Parts: sequence; structure tokens; C-alpha cells
Amino acid sequence: MFRLVLLNIFLFSLCLASAQEQPEEEVKQINIVYGANFTKDEAQFPGASIFSKDERQVQFEHQGADLWCDIAIFYQKENKLKAIGNIRMKQGDSIQMTGGKINYDGNTRLAKAWEKVVLRSTGKGTGSGSGMTLRTDTLYFDREKQESYYTSYGTIVDSANTLTSEIGRYFMVPEKFQFVENVHILNPEYTIDSKQLDYYQNSKNAYMYGPSTITGKTYKIYCERGFYDTKIESGYGIKNTRIDYNNRIIEGDSVYFDKTSQFASATNNIVVTDTVNNGVIRAHYAEVFKAKDSVFATKRAVSISLVEQDSLYMHGDTLLLTGKPDKRILRAFRNAKFYKTDLSGKCDSIHFDQSSGITQLIKEPVLWNVDNQMTGDSIYLISDMETEKLDSLKVINNAFIISLDSISMEGYNQAKGKDLFGKFIDNSLKIVDLVKNTEVIYYMYNDDDELIGINKTICSKIRITLAENDIEDITFYTNPDGDIFPEVDLPVSSRKLKGFIWRGDERILSKDDIFDEDDNNIQLVKINGVDNPLDLEEEQQEDDGNENDPSGNSESIKGLIPKKGPPIQKKE
Repeated sequence: MFRLVLLNIFLFSLCLASAQEQPEEEVKQINIVYGANFTKDEAQFPGASIFSKDERQVQFEHQGADLWCDIAIFYQKENKLKAIGNIRMKQGDSIQMTGGKINYDGNTRLAKAWEKVVLRSTGKGTGSGSGMTLRTDTLYFDREKQESYYTSYGTIVDSANTLTSEIGRYFMVPEKFQFVENVHILNPEYTIDSKQLDYYQNSKNAYMYGPSTITGKTYKIYCERGFYDTKIESGYGIKNTRIDYNNRIIEGDSVYFDKTSQFASATNNIVVTDTVNNGVIRAHYAEVFKAKDSVFATKRAVSISLVEQDSLYMHGDTLLLTGKPDKRILRAFRNAKFYKTDLSGKCDSIHFDQSSGITQLIKEPVLWNVDNQMTGDSIYLISDMETEKLDSLKVINNAFIISLDSISMEGYNQAKGKDLFGKFIDNSLKIVDLVKNTEVIYYMYNDDDELIGINKTICSKIRITLAENDIEDITFYTNPDGDIFPEVDLPVSSRKLKGFIWRGDERILSKDDIFDEDDNNIQLVKINGVDNPLDLEEEQQEDDGNENDPSGNSESIKGLIPKKGPPIQKKE
């Protein structure tokens, strides 16, 4: 008891002397609550008071925080403390830290703890009630800013996730973590790996600022800037984003995903790849519905698929792809067009059924097979289901086939009938049959390309044989009636069949021709989303402009984490 009285008199004298040196309002003195086994060791710890525990640990208090330890080296004049053994530091009822050693500066309120450090936050200080536990080897704690950080790997566990990173900072007031390097979030339903990530403890929202991958049970997301709500597995990416989802890969400037509604959407420069059928849809807006196994695309939308080692491009103001992988149905609505090297066409709408191999051109269709123009009320292209090659062609009602005479480049070879049936061989149209009320106008030449005459005939059926996409032979069936007229004997007005309409100026000659002026002048929407990481720029400016940086180092990692800890204790 006598020793304790002397100790208190000694401490009181030091406090009085310190108070006389500076105004009272500037004093931030560390207070000793309980000290025992008082000693001094001027050789090793000049100017320090040394306390060690008895039946109770040594206890200090400073501005709302209490610290317990087994041994304390207290530099009262400098207002600094070195604590050793079974460290426990408590701030209110919201923050508690434990470790093996701690250095604490009462003037700057900076602490450095090391040796199996554990920081626990109950969240009570902010009213959220959201708790977390942080474990690391060395932790820096800034009580002035209410921040703590580590630079040598840490693990954080909250009610939803386990998070690890090489470098991390925790902001107590908004309950936010900023992680840098090898960030990993583990959840029973998914994992997140990122270069840099912000995580809000209360909302469980994550903001990603570097290469990041989210892997769920039914999806995989990659982005280099994005947001993710870890509670409901929903989020978006706005830089180099890719989602692997339901046998599809979705890429775009901005991609959104929601697990609960089984929905994903993308905006600007989109590519949706069917990994089963190797088909691709490009557009500037698209939606994917997992439950319906469907893709909706618009704004310069085009479907690209492989037919006979040739790419088939299909466009419409709107594309809709539905059905399971082996039963896909593709619809192109309004201003529909398609192109491949030797076949192209346009109409109001296109309907393709993968299970039947039938492609239907609906409303005012026109089809070009190289130089041959075909029209009718409805046009059907049929593929062989086994070989997946074009097999046949049907033009139903008002079938009409026209080609510009390749020698004179003035007249038109024409054939018409009620219906037309074509046969593809080795991906080329070889045989065309016209049936019912057929008529023909055909320019005939000898081997020297001299015009023999113009054949004008009517009959019940006509077969046209093509070679190298040009007419090789015409066969008339059942009572043909017609003749070969010398050019001078057939008036120009009689050289066109009734219903003749030449649409050569509409012909699609390249994959770019499937788009019109409106498609090419689409104004892309501005992508808004995740701003730069909070506090980074502000703290960088503070670090660069503060010569008395308490970390002792003005350099930082992206302005966030000091490369070395604050020099809490000047004297050893």
C-alpha cells in the first residue's frame, strides 16, 4: 500500500509538471488506472516508468479507450506507452482489440499492435449491430480518424462472409473496408477474387476496382470495375465485363446480373456467345432470361452463326432467341435482313426453328442467291438436320425469279409461277422448279455469246438447272406454248412478265449492308456506375501535402495504405 501511495504521488508530480509546461486544453495525457510492481530501468528505457501485473493486469485510459496488459513501459513526459503481453484495448462498447504487443502515442492517438492481433467490432457504435472480427499479424490503429489498417495479410469474418487480403483498411464510422492485393471473399454460395475492393460491413456491398472474378454455383463474373451485393448475389460491371451464364458468355461495356430473378442485361458493344451452338449475338442492348432460356437484343442487333464454313449474319430491329440449346428459335422483328457469301435476303420478320431447320422470311420477302432475285408471299429455307447444310428452298404464292442478263446487262431473265421449289447441292442452289401457271422470258446465246433470240414461253411446270449460279438449262413440262423471238421482233414492253419488280438496288452485298442509316447512327448511352475508390484521391493529397505525416512516410499504396507503420515509440 505504501508503495502504491508513493507511486501515485510520483505520477501526480509528473502530471503537474507537464501541465505547467503547456495549456491545459492541449493536454491529452494517458492516465494510469491500475499499476503494480513499479520499477525503472534508465539504461534500457531512459525516462520510462515500468509496471507489471500482479493479480490484476496493468490498466491505462486515454480519451474513452481502456488498455490492459501484463507489462507497461510508460513514457509519461512524451505521453507514449509500450504494452507487452495479453494486450486488450477497448473503445466504448463497439471496438475491442487484442494482441501480444502494442505501442501507443497519446498525442497523435496512433497505435501499432502486433503478434496475433484481433480487432472486433460489434457495430453498436453506429447503431447497425453488424459485427466483424479482423485477424492479422500487425495492425495500425488511428483513433483520431477512427481507422485501422494492416499491410501484412489479414482475415475478416462477419455475419455473411470471410474476407482476406494482403493489405486492408477499416473505417469504423461507415463500417467500410478497403482491400488491396489478393483480395478474397469466401461465402457458401460464391467466392470473389479481386485486385482491389471496397466492402461495406453493414450492407455487405462490394465495389471492385481492379481485375475481379465472382464465381457462383451457376455463374461466373469477371470485371475490372463493378458493384456486387453479396447478400442477394446481384451486381454489375462497367469495365471489361464478362458473365458466363446458362451456356452463354455475356460481354459488354456495362453488364448487370441478378441471381434471384435469373436475369442478366448488357449495354453498349455487347457480345452474347452461345457456347453450345457457337452462335454469337452482337448489339448495344441485350437481356438474358435463364428461366426462359432466352436472349432479347436490340440496337444494331445481329446474330452470327456458322453455315457451311461460312458466317451467316441475321439482323432486325429486335432479335429474340428462345428455347433449349437443341431447340433454339431465333426471331428477327422489323426490317429483318440476312447475309452470307452467296445468299442474302430481307423482309419484315425472320423466324428460324433449329429443331426443324426451317427459316421463314415473312412479309414482302426478297431473296438473292448470288445474282438471282426471288420473291413471293412467303419464303422458306430448309436445312438438313443431320448435316446442318442448306437443303432446299420454298417460295409460296406469287413466286418470281429474276436475274440481270449477264451478257447484255440490259435485259432480265425471268420465270414465275404459283410456287417455287429449289434444291441446294454442296451449299449452292442447283435446281429450281416452278409450278402452276408458269411463264419464262429468257435471253439465249450461242457459244460466241451472240444473242440468238428471246425465249418467251408459258406451261404448267418449269425446271431451271443452275451451274456456277447461272442458268445452264431450262426444261418445260406439259404443253409448253411459246417461241424464240428475234430481239427486233419482241418489243421492250413485252420483255417483262406481269408483276415484274427489280429490287437490285436493295441487294445485300456485304455483312455491313444489313444495317441501315439509323443502325449506323445509334448514339450509345453514357455508362454511369462505380466512381473512383472513396478516400483514395483525398488521402493521396493529404499524404503528399503533410510533412508531419504520422505514418512517417508520405508515400502510399494508391494513397490508401502506408508502406510502413507509424513510429509509436521513439525510445527503446
